[in-house]
Amino acid sequence: MSGGLLVAGTTSDAGKSVLTAGICRWLYRRGVKVAPFKAQNMSNNSAVVLGPDGRGGEIGRAQAMQAAAAGVAPDLRFNPVLLKPGSDLSSQVVLLGEAIDTVTAGNYRALRPRLAETAHATLAALRDEYDVVICEGAGSPTEINLRDGDFTNMGLARHAGFPAIVVGDIDRGGVFAALFGTIALLEPADQALISGFVINKFRGDLGLLRPGLDMITSATGRPVHGVLPFHPDVWLDAEDSLAYGRLLGRPAPPRGSEWLRVAVVRLPRISNATDAEALAAEPGVRVRLTVEPAEIAEADLVVLPGSKATVSDLAWLRSTGLAGAVAEHAAAGKPLLGVCGGFQMLAETIHDEVESKRGEVPGLGLLPVRVGFAERKTLARSTGSGLGAAVDGYEIHHGFVAAGSPDPLLRYADGRPEGAVVGNVSGTHWHGAFESDEFRRRFLTEAARQAGRHGFAVAPDTRYAAVRERALDTLGDLVAEHLDTDALWRLIEDGPPAGLPFLPPGAPGAS
Repeated sequence: MSGGLLVAGTTSDAGKSVLTAGICRWLYRRGVKVAPFKAQNMSNNSAVVLGPDGRGGEIGRAQAMQAAAAGVAPDLRFNPVLLKPGSDLSSQVVLLGEAIDTVTAGNYRALRPRLAETAHATLAALRDEYDVVICEGAGSPTEINLRDGDFTNMGLARHAGFPAIVVGDIDRGGVFAALFGTIALLEPADQALISGFVINKFRGDLGLLRPGLDMITSATGRPVHGVLPFHPDVWLDAEDSLAYGRLLGRPAPPRGSEWLRVAVVRLPRISNATDAEALAAEPGVRVRLTVEPAEIAEADLVVLPGSKATVSDLAWLRSTGLAGAVAEHAAAGKPLLGVCGGFQMLAETIHDEVESKRGEVPGLGLLPVRVGFAERKTLARSTGSGLGAAVDGYEIHHGFVAAGSPDPLLRYADGRPEGAVVGNVSGTHWHGAFESDEFRRRFLTEAARQAGRHGFAVAPDTRYAAVRERALDTLGDLVAEHLDTDALWRLIEDGPPAGLPFLPPGAPGAS
């Protein structure tokens, strides 16, 4: 049975995903056979992975990124439970890649024992195959209202006997209180596994922080294993679109004389917002996520991204005035792109008895297609071509084109049409298409022409796969340079140190 470690966090988006990826990359470069694992993830950013039977299934996009950091192919077992929120009150449950149910907070409790059993069995199988498993927790381990039945934070660590380290984001403020409180509200058996801390996103003079590091160690009896500096190149494959901020990435200067301004609508149930990352990796392309009609008016290219709730998000688009701004943008002859749910919104009509169950509703009417919804979700890795270039992508959707046959944006390898393009308006169900470098360059060149940005020029040497690989190497470098890796390795091999002190008061009501 292999060794392992749980990376927990004081909050969501504290840095668990990137720290897990960084540790995986550090171990991989040492020749260790390592796997990432997140027992349960809540995210609408997912990746399609082929299962043992050759069928596609979903895992969190962050776990696919962590697999790349570990130098292994993504595996459905790396994220056995994925919750995809469709509203504030309900989520689709994906178990080992396949959607099995839609739950609310009330009926999730009845399903949880099955999910926990699957997660524990999956982790055991990975421990038999890999030297090390690096587990990522979810949210905070100190969700005291959710501790009973937990199988993704301290419940998982207890089950596996893994030590846990807690990462806190100093950029948010209050990091020492958050680190202390994370331990102090845990019951004694959970506290006994919390073996140290990592501070993330530090900017400034480490000497000024040193007294705080010494004091939190003295107060808790646990060391700070290192302080990771803020790094502007660590921004790919976020689990939550809110992690991006408004400006996506770090735009490089244009190769031509003009920038291309891209506005991506931040839908309430946005999914796979990572599609825009490949655009943001292109020099001279400024990608901004927005909910402002004025920013739509100022943009050169507007993108309607994927959505876990197409019909509901379309209603929101209309209620906020964004639908009108999008229509005016298209009427001005400037380029408009819809991806997956965003493509469906561009249709004349949407007939949905599956997700929203609202029957037929009018779309934006900007593409001459009608969309229906199938009960079974399409999950596939797809290859083909578009604009005369090879394209790879993946599909995650219930919606399909039920009627209409405009020119396709893409074609499958067998010649079947996919998506639609009419003048300056286009759409596709394929995610990840813009990671294909030549297709992205040709699309952006045409978008710049339609927007009148004649001084914009694509960079012929940008390779998105290389951008991602450099980001993963950066994470591995940060771990190697700024963390006490000897201490991490001792935790992985030997487990939590004996005699870690208990911090009162402990979990409320715990004996």
